[in-house]
Amino acid sequence: MHCSADMLRRALLAGLAAALLAACGPDPGQAPTVGRSEPPRAVRTPPPEYPEALGCDGIGGRVDLRITITPEGSVGNVALQKSSGRRELDEAAIAAVRTWEFAPATRGGRPVQSTISVPMSFNPPAERPDRCFVLDEQR
Repeated sequence: MHCSADMLRRALLAGLAAALLAACGPDPGQAPTVGRSEPPRAVRTPPPEYPEALGCDGIGGRVDLRITITPEGSVGNVALQKSSGRRELDEAAIAAVRTWEFAPATRGGRPVQSTISVPMSFNPPAERPDRCFVLDEQR
């Protein structure tokens, strides 16, 4: 293979540029990011217990919660963002979320605290369960 002076000069400059870039480390004022950053991932999220009387009466609703997930993956703070309009549904949603477990969010490969929004819908059963008739008699 025949190399011209121009080809050699370009190869030499490219090699020199690569060596200089490799020798330059990260900006000393900037912390290096090592590892991946990931959002939290649900591990165990059992559904809430539907308040039986409301289900039997065909009452449902949606509860919007904002939860903090600790670096250990447990639920920290739980805040009601939007109520369903029914205290029983709101309380059932909050109680369920407090038992949830997560793989925590990570930043630079390390677990960190994070906050997520959780919408929770309560839809009454399409057919009224037989237990509702017993509940009706007890009222």
